Amino acid sequence: MHHTFSDMTFCIRTFGCQMNKHDSERIAGMLEGLGALQVETSEEADMVVFMTCCVREAADVRLMGQVASLKNLPLREGAAIGRRIIAVGGCIGQRDGEKLTRELPHLDVVFGTHNLGSLPKLMERAIGGEGHQIEVLDSAETFPTDLPTAREHSWAAWLPITIGCNNFCSYCIVPYVRGREKSRSLEDVVAEAKAYVDAGVKEITLLGQNVNSYGRDLYGAPRFDDLLDAIDGTGIARLRFATSHPKDLTDGVIERFGTLRSLMPALHLPVQSGSDRILEAMNRRYTRDHYLELIAKLRKACPDIALSSDIIVGFPGETEKDFEDTYRLVEEVGYNQVFTFIYSKREGTPAASIEDSTPREVIQERFDRLVDLVQDKAWQSNQSDKGKTVEVLVEGASKRDSGILAGKSPKNQTVHAKVSAGQSAEDLAGSFVNVRVDEAKTWYLAGTVVDADEGARGSDGC
Repeated sequence: MHHTFSDMTFCIRTFGCQMNKHDSERIAGMLEGLGALQVETSEEADMVVFMTCCVREAADVRLMGQVASLKNLPLREGAAIGRRIIAVGGCIGQRDGEKLTRELPHLDVVFGTHNLGSLPKLMERAIGGEGHQIEVLDSAETFPTDLPTAREHSWAAWLPITIGCNNFCSYCIVPYVRGREKSRSLEDVVAEAKAYVDAGVKEITLLGQNVNSYGRDLYGAPRFDDLLDAIDGTGIARLRFATSHPKDLTDGVIERFGTLRSLMPALHLPVQSGSDRILEAMNRRYTRDHYLELIAKLRKACPDIALSSDIIVGFPGETEKDFEDTYRLVEEVGYNQVFTFIYSKREGTPAASIEDSTPREVIQERFDRLVDLVQDKAWQSNQSDKGKTVEVLVEGASKRDSGILAGKSPKNQTVHAKVSAGQSAEDLAGSFVNVRVDEAKTWYLAGTVVDADEGARGSDGC
């Protein structure tokens, strides 16, 4: 079995959330373990795997276009098989199953969110000429972390602590394609974190659709704060997590931002709307006041915390007053970053049946106004770091200039700095350097590499 892969190449196209990126690393680990070589482009690949997201309509359109474009793409010279094998997994695979092969007849394999481990078997059958291979399960038999992984960076690791979601926000398809929430045992997560630290990993990001409810299914109550304590105890240099639901963010987790050595001063806390009426229609189960109380507690525990969020503009029935409530909340919080989206109807969700007569141009105008505000606030937030010295985890060279390093600050800001003569930005990847911030732009900081004893480590924590 799987002998077919030893002379083959593959590439993975990933859409959507960090969980999809992590799933892609698992797939790369499996295929590399079976002898296949990962390549960058579809042109070079004998097998192309699409890891899909169906949260927004644009993702469906992009997938269809990209799969269709492979139909007449010539194979690389010396390809091990006579035709390119195309697979679609992730959330669109889970949702659409067999329907995908009817719409895209040249698609070979469809798999879902619960059966990553089936992919090599399905690919092999497709290579063997056994026709379309479709396997979509209703739930996972094993946690995907049982599979091998090929991490994008040796110094950083995604670490899933839960899969699935129980929240059923009225606009969201995730619970229907990822299933009910399941937590890994605390011991399993900590053991994996220790293994990463032993392997030289500098930064771990804990993953879940709602990390704050971690452990409720196993222990009867959330134990996310206990988990943060235990992972901090492994000696990891940097710890982050995504994503948080405001209704489950506890005082205990908030306090950890002020007390844990490794927990970085940055939190992504999606608000979605600043209007109580819209929040109720979204089934978010918190109010504007409760959300703002959380922000106040976070800033008390960690005054320098960088906050980011998600906001949907144009949810069905949103009025100008509802939008103004959202706009004012963004003004009040002063986020470092906000991901803004125009509402996209997802069939199968409760919100899809809500009628809305708001003209598209009104929604677009609101969206544009919000984006302008978000950019202003992001610029203002970054000004507080000008002149400070920040510790940067180097990711490599800037895409525009190989002589400039790019990395992340504790607050998850992108930082650029010129490397010293005789040094290579790529060689510094995975190491920490101190950068004095000379310029603070909207979406990045720029500065000068300094020795560790030069200047205070201004925004390194709380």
